[in-house]
Amino acid sequence: MNTTYLITGGTGYLGSALIRHARARGIPVVATFHSQTPPAQPGVIWQPLDLRDPAAVTALITTVRPAAIIHTAFRQYEPDLMAITGEGPGYIATAAAQTGARLIHMSSDVIFDGEKTGAYTEADPPNPITDYGRAKARAEALVQAIYPAAAIVRTSLIYGFDPLDRHSAFALAVARGERTEKLFYDELRCPVFVDDLAAALLDLAQSDYRGVINLAGAETLSRYEWGRLLAQAYGLDPDRIAGAFSAESPTPRPRNCALDISRALALGYRLRGAREVLRAVGRLP
Repeated sequence: MNTTYLITGGTGYLGSALIRHARARGIPVVATFHSQTPPAQPGVIWQPLDLRDPAAVTALITTVRPAAIIHTAFRQYEPDLMAITGEGPGYIATAAAQTGARLIHMSSDVIFDGEKTGAYTEADPPNPITDYGRAKARAEALVQAIYPAAAIVRTSLIYGFDPLDRHSAFALAVARGERTEKLFYDELRCPVFVDDLAAALLDLAQSDYRGVINLAGAETLSRYEWGRLLAQAYGLDPDRIAGAFSAESPTPRPRNCALDISRALALGYRLRGAREVLRAVGRLP
């Protein structure tokens, strides 16, 4: 029986963490890349993949015949945002269904309009207001229609420290005075530690859970609060973080992207809040 996991977007931030965790568990990995040259890693076979090419997607999956596919690859902006992020997952789902591979599809908290009071649950339908959100919502719809046995993971801002993720690096650059942007008081997210998310995804791949599940951090923070917390954690002055309201953004943004993770916690997944993680890694007392 093939025990290989196929991880798309293996050179990305989450993909890299997934590879590291999978190899620590002794899971053979085939990982895909597109434009970024991958590093040589023991136990990892790298394959190029263009998600705009359904024949290439089908050929790779039918050749590898993985036990599970964790689809993390995406594009956040143009060009080809919808083709890669919206339509590409449909090709993945089709090939996964044909080969019987377990499919874990990564979605996002920005598929909502952000106007709900309280956190979004798995039952809340997408209502995106950004191009990226629309692409992610399209992907969810395709995966659900093509392969109902798949798990669809809605997650939030993914952060980590080794290496530092781009969201945290941006906030720290603001705190150091290297950037002048403001962080929003009213954009609520549930930052999730990349190692917690990677471990949860591998556990999910070994389950038979189907449908949407929220895997995000246990603490809801505004972008402004998250920036101040990071500044404190790195010994910088939190007051260097300037705040603003999202209405000042030139493009529409969902304000409340908080995710209800009660289902995931009840199933035993370990998803810590930001302060708990920062204390655990010695960044906060």
